[in-house]
Amino acid sequence: MINIIEDFKISELKDTKFIHPVKVTFSQNGKAKTWEAVRSHDSVAILLYHKEKEAFLLVKQFRAPVYLNDKTKTFTYELCAGLIDKNKSIEEIVIEEIDEECGYKVHIDNILKISSFYTNVGISGARQHLYFASIDESMKIHNGGGVNDEQIELHFLPLSECDNFLFDEEKAKTPGLMFSFYWFLKNRQELGL
Repeated sequence: MINIIEDFKISELKDTKFIHPVKVTFSQNGKAKTWEAVRSHDSVAILLYHKEKEAFLLVKQFRAPVYLNDKTKTFTYELCAGLIDKNKSIEEIVIEEIDEECGYKVHIDNILKISSFYTNVGISGARQHLYFASIDESMKIHNGGGVNDEQIELHFLPLSECDNFLFDEEKAKTPGLMFSFYWFLKNRQELGL
């Protein structure tokens, strides 16, 4: 994936849609404190394992906050994911994100909840719900890539390269992705994969 990033500017955040910066004041053990935080939506993330390719299906995309901190990172490796910002069940959002971002039709009965956890605990504390689904080419309905010009590129990571990928610090990736690989490797036999 080649990303040419130009005219990258930082400005004051007003009229936000997905996040809301706030200043929090409170007392902890009798001591007055303040904290800067961000209210944001909870999210879903899905580890997809392609049975025929024996590979994980990841998404690659540009993330401005990562680039803001490291101009050498013009994309990140991530799980298929999305915000819980619709009046739908979490499982319905999981199915929708797999379709939109990756182009596969997965039946709701074929997704498995792994766990949930809090992300960015020092900033937003939003909760992420982590799921798993196995896919194959019979489930492919389109090329994926996201909606509204998300510019998502699909990346198949062979299972045999998982260990090297996990510890390659040059590849920008999320803790949820790393945890999901650990979960898969620990539960692979039970999953029959």
